[in-house]
Amino acid sequence: MRRGSIVQLVVLGVVFGAGAALVALLIPWLPDPASKQAGRIDFVFWFVTVICIAIFALVAAVIVYAVFKFRAAPDDDTDGPPIHGHTGLEIVWTAVPAALVTAISIVSAVVLSQNEHVSRAATGVDPLKPVVIDVTAQQFAWSFKYPGFDNLISSTLKLPVDKTVELHITSLDVTHSFWVPEFSQKQDAVPGSVNKLVITPDKLGTYPVVCTELCGLGHALMRSQAEVMTASKFAAWTKSSQGPSGGGGGGGGASGAAVFTNNGCDGCHTFKPAKATGTVGPDLDKLAAEAQRAGQPLEQFIRESIVNPNAYVEPGFQPGVMPETFKSLPKAQLDALVSYLAQGAGG
Repeated sequence: MRRGSIVQLVVLGVVFGAGAALVALLIPWLPDPASKQAGRIDFVFWFVTVICIAIFALVAAVIVYAVFKFRAAPDDDTDGPPIHGHTGLEIVWTAVPAALVTAISIVSAVVLSQNEHVSRAATGVDPLKPVVIDVTAQQFAWSFKYPGFDNLISSTLKLPVDKTVELHITSLDVTHSFWVPEFSQKQDAVPGSVNKLVITPDKLGTYPVVCTELCGLGHALMRSQAEVMTASKFAAWTKSSQGPSGGGGGGGGASGAAVFTNNGCDGCHTFKPAKATGTVGPDLDKLAAEAQRAGQPLEQFIRESIVNPNAYVEPGFQPGVMPETFKSLPKAQLDALVSYLAQGAGG
């Protein structure tokens, strides 16, 4: 090939490569990473993207060059000259893709191994050990339990920044899928099975928790939040949510308010003591009247409505809307929540 042709190919390759690079860089294809695992996954993404841009630039340059350099005249219907194979070229275009695929495989395997690695020495509050969180999915809500903190339960995922967290994910009914886009990882929630996901959040903020497995009519509404906070704020949250005595919410009204807020009750119900204005579920300020209609003592009615929400459904509301995950609340937290609601409703 003459020097002029090589220069033309190089120029075309640079033009196509630059165009592809601009498309890759200027369009926000991925959310900003908010965990160490997401950063590693982004590295793999850009590693593969650079290889793809190089291949695209080479192939596009050769195609465009060939179209203009070797095009036949409009009235030329003859066969082109016979072309024989080129052993050296065939070796190159076999060896180079093989090397690139091997490189991608090695980089991906290393990142996958790093993302799944977690110290197995212990769990709980030790600063050198991961925080274990049990994630339970149910149509159509998420529930997060903290075994290392007296089985504290929350409807939102609270995470300490720069601390490794191991999620144990399962489902109570159908298959769901846990996903926080900024963490770049997904994991299925399967009934009867516990799948694990390791996350080390490294950026403060609040991020959406999304179900990515079609799980029924309410699938689009199966949302929660992951809040990444400082270690001191996380410690304060766990302490306040467990109650003044640290007994999982046995501290009466104040801890009952924390259980109410942590489990997202304020998002679905109106309740003046908590300044909640939700309208998805019944007005909790009217619990006394509802208990009377159900023919039960107030506290018994409240407790049954939490652990078995379909036992009595207030007229005007649909059964099956409130998840049954709250029946797994530790007894101290459940007692505190029942007491808090009863007091607020005038019981």
